[in-house]
Amino acid sequence: MNDAQKLNGVEKNEDLGNSASHDLSNESNESNNSNASYEPLTAVYEHLRHSSDSKELHEFAIKELPDRSDQAGFSRATALLEAVAGNSNTPEEDRVRLATVMPFPNILVKLSQDESSNVRLAVAKNENAKNWLVGRLTKDSCAQVRDAALCNPRTSWKMRLEGAQTNGVNTKTLDYLASLGASEESDDSPVLSAMVRRAVALNPGVSQPTLIALSKDKDSDVSLAASKVLNKS
Repeated sequence: MNDAQKLNGVEKNEDLGNSASHDLSNESNESNNSNASYEPLTAVYEHLRHSSDSKELHEFAIKELPDRSDQAGFSRATALLEAVAGNSNTPEEDRVRLATVMPFPNILVKLSQDESSNVRLAVAKNENAKNWLVGRLTKDSCAQVRDAALCNPRTSWKMRLEGAQTNGVNTKTLDYLASLGASEESDDSPVLSAMVRRAVALNPGVSQPTLIALSKDKDSDVSLAASKVLNKS
């Protein structure tokens, strides 16, 4: 065998060795990536909950959720979003967006307790929020949040009635409450909506035009209450 043939043989052996080494390296990397993707949920949750890396939190907040057909992946992603939503280091604009578009109670509960009134306001306006959660926000420390929650269609009649009886409620909010069940085509409960409208009529913050409209209400209890207030003024 001449020197050229020997050299070719050595190079071929080295190529085979390099190829095998490369394959092993790839397998190792794939194994590491696989392990990372299946890192225990609790570990990732705690990491995101305490992370101070706003960029990391932002990227996770805007990441598209897996398809619902992937039940395990979908459940994992929504659970981790709860940690992101509850972390004040997540950019406020991302928390507001999540509060606006998310339908998941675990995420909205976290956001309803946010230190930013803008985030809580977005939850209060979210029509996918559960009625008990919206009801909680009708008692929020921020008047704007309270008013938004009272105007959310998901709010219970109990909370609407309490809102209509509360001093300091925004005039526009009282106007909205006064409109519930007022039309003949309304599907609202006749009894419950009338109780709310009567409470609005007796609220010191009700506007004059709304009070006049309530004095002509189809429900006699409402119209009588509004008329008495008008006669006193």
